[in-house]
Amino acid sequence: GDAIIHPFTFLEGSTKIAEGAEIGPQARIVDSEIGSGATVSFAVVKESVVGPRASVGPFASLRPGNVLKAGAKVGTFVEAKQSTFGEDSRANHLAYLGDAEIGERANIGAGTITCNWDGKDKHRTEIGDDAYISSDTMLAPVRVGRRAATGAGSVVREDVPDEALAVGVPARIIEGKGNRIKEADE
Repeated sequence: GDAIIHPFTFLEGSTKIAEGAEIGPQARIVDSEIGSGATVSFAVVKESVVGPRASVGPFASLRPGNVLKAGAKVGTFVEAKQSTFGEDSRANHLAYLGDAEIGERANIGAGTITCNWDGKDKHRTEIGDDAYISSDTMLAPVRVGRRAATGAGSVVREDVPDEALAVGVPARIIEGKGNRIKEADE
């Protein structure tokens, strides 16, 4: 059916809202696409694509260049820029994700930051499918592998192989300990 647009919502530029989406209250959406069944609440979305059944907010800021695939979630006090969130990935709260490529079903813990700017240039961070990024993880421009994980408070300065665990400051890599999200058939 129709989309629901709650009060104090601002739709600007070439914004498109698909049927079944629920927008607001208090959202500002500029030059963006919101997919079928998606929700955007108390949030700012600029030059981004929010896929079907994806969720933004409350109190999230999508700066230009983000793509949330189906079912992805960018939650409370999360800021993202030039990042892609794979299907069913989630950053539920308190994170900055800039210049990141996040795979499917990844979990991004509270306080996670992609350290994408070195004072001169921007750098990309890649996070693999089913990765588990624990709270307060600092990710230098690195690649975190599929089913890899980080320990809370880690400062990750080197790539994390598939299924490995990165812990500490700076993080050390422990092979074979990263598998933290149960597979669907387990």
